Amino acid sequence: MEGGKPSLTLVYQAVQVLYHDPDPAGKERASLWLGELQRSMFAWEISDQLLQLKQDVESCYFAAQTMKMKIQTSFYELPPETHNALRDSLLTHIQNLKDLSPIIVTQLALAIADLALQMASWKGCVHTLIEKYNDDISSMPFLIEILTVLPEEVHSRSLRIGANRRTEIIEDLAYYSNTVVSLLTTCVEKTGNDEKMLIKVFRCLGSWFNLGVLDSNFMASNQLLMVLFQILQRDETSTNLHEAASDCVCSALYAIENVDTNMPLALQLFQGVLTLETAYHMAVAREDLDKVLNYCRIFTELCETFLETTVRTPGQGMGDLRTLELLLICAGHPQYEVVEISFNFWYRLGEHLYKINDVNLHNIFRPYIQRLLHCLARHCQLDPDHEGIPEETDDFGEFRMRVSDLVKDVIFLVGSMECFSQLYSTLKDGSPPWEVTEAVLFIMASIAKSVDPENNPTVSEVLQQVVLLPENVHIAVRYTSIELVGEMSEVVDRNPRFLDPVLNYLMKGLREKPLASAAAKAIHNICSVCRDHMAQHFQGLLEIARSLDSFALSTEAAVGLLKGTALVLARLPLEKIAECLSDLCAVQVLALKKLLAEQSTNGKSADPTVWLDRLAVIFRHTNPIVENGQTHPCQKVIQEIWPVLSETLNAHQADNRIVERCCRCLRFAVRCVGKGSASLLQPLVTQMVSVYQVYPHSCFLYLGSILVDEYGMEEGCRQGLLDMLQALCMPTFQLLEQPNSLRNHPDTVDDLFRLATRFVQRSPVTLLGSTIIVHIIQCAIAAASLDHRDANCSVMKFIRDLVHTGVGNDHEEDFELRKRLIGQAMEQNGQQLINQLLHSCCFCLPPYTLPDVAEVLWEIMLFDRPMFCRWLENALKGLPKETAGGAVTVTHKQLTDFHKQVTSAEECKQVCWAIREFTRLYR
Repeated sequence: MEGGKPSLTLVYQAVQVLYHDPDPAGKERASLWLGELQRSMFAWEISDQLLQLKQDVESCYFAAQTMKMKIQTSFYELPPETHNALRDSLLTHIQNLKDLSPIIVTQLALAIADLALQMASWKGCVHTLIEKYNDDISSMPFLIEILTVLPEEVHSRSLRIGANRRTEIIEDLAYYSNTVVSLLTTCVEKTGNDEKMLIKVFRCLGSWFNLGVLDSNFMASNQLLMVLFQILQRDETSTNLHEAASDCVCSALYAIENVDTNMPLALQLFQGVLTLETAYHMAVAREDLDKVLNYCRIFTELCETFLETTVRTPGQGMGDLRTLELLLICAGHPQYEVVEISFNFWYRLGEHLYKINDVNLHNIFRPYIQRLLHCLARHCQLDPDHEGIPEETDDFGEFRMRVSDLVKDVIFLVGSMECFSQLYSTLKDGSPPWEVTEAVLFIMASIAKSVDPENNPTVSEVLQQVVLLPENVHIAVRYTSIELVGEMSEVVDRNPRFLDPVLNYLMKGLREKPLASAAAKAIHNICSVCRDHMAQHFQGLLEIARSLDSFALSTEAAVGLLKGTALVLARLPLEKIAECLSDLCAVQVLALKKLLAEQSTNGKSADPTVWLDRLAVIFRHTNPIVENGQTHPCQKVIQEIWPVLSETLNAHQADNRIVERCCRCLRFAVRCVGKGSASLLQPLVTQMVSVYQVYPHSCFLYLGSILVDEYGMEEGCRQGLLDMLQALCMPTFQLLEQPNSLRNHPDTVDDLFRLATRFVQRSPVTLLGSTIIVHIIQCAIAAASLDHRDANCSVMKFIRDLVHTGVGNDHEEDFELRKRLIGQAMEQNGQQLINQLLHSCCFCLPPYTLPDVAEVLWEIMLFDRPMFCRWLENALKGLPKETAGGAVTVTHKQLTDFHKQVTSAEECKQVCWAIREFTRLYR
């Protein structure tokens, strides 16, 4: 902080403003100032003093939270000789403040736990804490709080204690785990029915279960297990205690996932949970939804834990199928939130049975799945007094979508056709109320695609009946029937006689506001699947497309209709395509021209994105088959449209969103006609470069990469494309050289390296022989530590592909030249690159990026193994060997083992495994 250490009075005032000032601007200023204080070195001393003063809850909370944050993120600021004093001071504070507020106790407990995990000199911390406080009943709440958060913090993302220290701690906690359980047992005996204490005990026990360090044999015969199930069986248990006990049982079940190695405890938990069925029914009778949900969580966790046992030995021992009965009892509860808890289990069961593919097993589980499907169909029913179409975005709409996904995944056990026929017969044979009909049609739509459409009388009959539905049925029934028709497009394709009645039915829907978007989506599906049959209906589609805005369509549905139209257009005879494409684009082009005219007369510019998106989808999906030597039928149309797109781009050049849509439209236009867009190349590149100098929108870099991909192999275009790259790179480097700019502009990093990678793939020698390559490589090295999925992936792909051009195929004519140029680049940047990659893996990048880094290392090693070995050795020497708390991060043996594993690897995945293991030492 500038101006040195602030006074306590000033800090206290800022905290008061933060919590009590009615003016939001004042709060914001206080928050920024306090945030700066927390990041400074003074924060240690000031928080310590505020906790000693104990002036009020707010200042103590701020101080406790600051202490926790400093220990988590800035522990290296303290010299090792101060660690003992900090520990003693924190223990004094938690004892003095134990009655002030539970949230302060939690923050201080976290601070103590995080200190214990990092402070290697504090041996056997669990033992010392229990020794110090277990005789004093008033200290028990905070002691249990510390013992609760300690196991939770072992895998904390914000503490980078490394795998060696973590292993040491877990062994230490396992060693003292029985002592902790005995303490908790004694605590329950002493405090009896004190509900708050019981909740704390169960939370603590759950935390130790979650870490996986409890001795299962010791736990199997422990008193606490009996207490847990007694509390869950008791009708009068309060909501909070019930939830804590349920969480604890779920943690215990999760901890014994490997049932065979935890037999005694597994048996106790299995039998204990089966005793809870009566309690579940009591909770249902009392309409206590919280407890019902807790029981369902426990039953689901039981089924998840014993899933493999149930599939291996169904009906025997702990493969007892009563576990599935419990879940089906829950599925019968009228509230859909209850059955939803069990969905993940049913997915996993389906997946297991699908992999095993044993008819006898399928026969055993089929009745359970049939009953589940029956319950799900009932849960999907809308309220009888529901008006309008089904809502898709509210909670119930999302539940129905999840049901649809689950049904698709388990239907193979029952048989799609059998289920489809059964559902249809409930509609055909009875006359159920509208909400039952709608729910049945909804489930039928979920499985329609998996029903065999060949020679299938039931499916044909369903389609015939649906398109004959009278218009006076409930609108929700019509809506879902339209969705069903869209899902049955394969049937229409195999039975073209249905095409006309189906299209007439969907056209009726298209003209009614509530049904329009669903009908448009169904027409899009039919166009996608029945492209050849739909060619005769192209004029009809064109009419719809011309008057698209006369229908009440969502943006997505309108674009979908145009996509369907474009897919059919591509199947017309080549000589018709140009004229039809011109007709299809005309509406959007006229609209864009009108906007430009309005802008030039009154200076205001309306948003053109709707029209740009519609043009983009037309270009994207008009992909006719063109033989070599034939002129692309879309070429002329795109040349005619280019001036309008160019003007639109100029008019909105400052608006990133609109420029992005223009570039997207141009990208699909270029992709549509490929080399046929050559006449646009010069004007397009000129415009891109001139706008980019003033407004560096990253989408121009992306569009540049498309141009390089299409034209980079053409000898006559290479120099022009290189000039484009250099012109685009200058403003890009200026932007990325600002402080924090790589982090603030990941899209620019992503698109820059897409462009550079395309160049490497299409014309490596052009790029390698240029002056710009040095700057691009330096930028790549700087960006290698960027924690952003897409940007990091692009950077790694660029480096990998660049090096690979020197490893590739020596039959290629310019191979020797490429190899020499790569050699020069690596000589200048190799060591710096390896240093940065290793440092990034250990300290900056999340684990999912490591396979990409491994591929880069692998390519460099293939290019020059002896040099790579030296570079890697030097990079390893530069890594820290100890943590700030004095724990060993990496041993000499671990360093040499890693070096050997990487340099002797015979395939890339071995490098990846080695990096994964090694970087755990720093996480």
